[in-house]
Amino acid sequence: MKTIQFNDDTPLPAIGQGTWYMGENPAQRAQEIAALQAGLDAGLKLIDTAEMYAEGGAEEVVGAALRGRRDQAWLVSKVYPWNAGEVDAIDACERSLRRLQTDYLDLYLLHWRGNVPLEETVRAMQTLQQQGKIRHWGVSNFDSDDLQELWSEAGGMGCATNQVLYHVASRGIEFDLLPLCQQHHTPVMAYCPLAQAGRLRQALFDDATLQQIAQQKGISIAQLLLSWVIRQPGVMAIPKAGSVAHVQENAAALNITLTSDELALLDRAFPPPQHKLALDVV
Repeated sequence: MKTIQFNDDTPLPAIGQGTWYMGENPAQRAQEIAALQAGLDAGLKLIDTAEMYAEGGAEEVVGAALRGRRDQAWLVSKVYPWNAGEVDAIDACERSLRRLQTDYLDLYLLHWRGNVPLEETVRAMQTLQQQGKIRHWGVSNFDSDDLQELWSEAGGMGCATNQVLYHVASRGIEFDLLPLCQQHHTPVMAYCPLAQAGRLRQALFDDATLQQIAQQKGISIAQLLLSWVIRQPGVMAIPKAGSVAHVQENAAALNITLTSDELALLDRAFPPPQHKLALDVV
């Protein structure tokens, strides 16, 4: 099974659970809770959420799913850029903790870069660590120059991860950002590893090359896409699964290995970048 490690923490399965769009529809709450709990049962310990998701609604769903099971999860949440100041980040984190019904986060991320100076956000994260409210901190949607600037700040090397968009049809990070993170032993968390829902995702699931490889291996296209993302050392995928069946399917992808011939086919269908590209975000 492929694993990933944040700083000196316990290795985790390289597939976690995302929660974007959870908590938006009360009618789906029970199903979302069941899916997250099934993910824990399947060994997908890392659960990623954010104060942005349903304006705290997703955190409330996660909190309900973890009732009595907090020690089985490795919990991640994210702070809005405008809440990332030295005082505001403390308040934002405490609100997240209340919604999550826990007294600490394993990892707290700056959701994307805003106008608050990085040095101030780093100090806020260090304060939260000293208070025992977070164990690790990191960033999301940072390109290579953002990371270099962060690392140059006092305490900036404490950044435990960078969470970015990455899937087979969005490979821009492979040119410079991913190698930079690997060089600095900074794990990458890939959000939307199955592509954002809509036309692009449908196009991927209809792609002839993906269908051919998946059929030959006896796996689903979703499993193929996830196994492709985590083929890279130091990369984990955090797909959202809204049902028990989907989360079990995701967990099974941890044990799928793609051959060099299969990877070459995918490179032909979805060529890797040949030059620097702007960071892809959704």
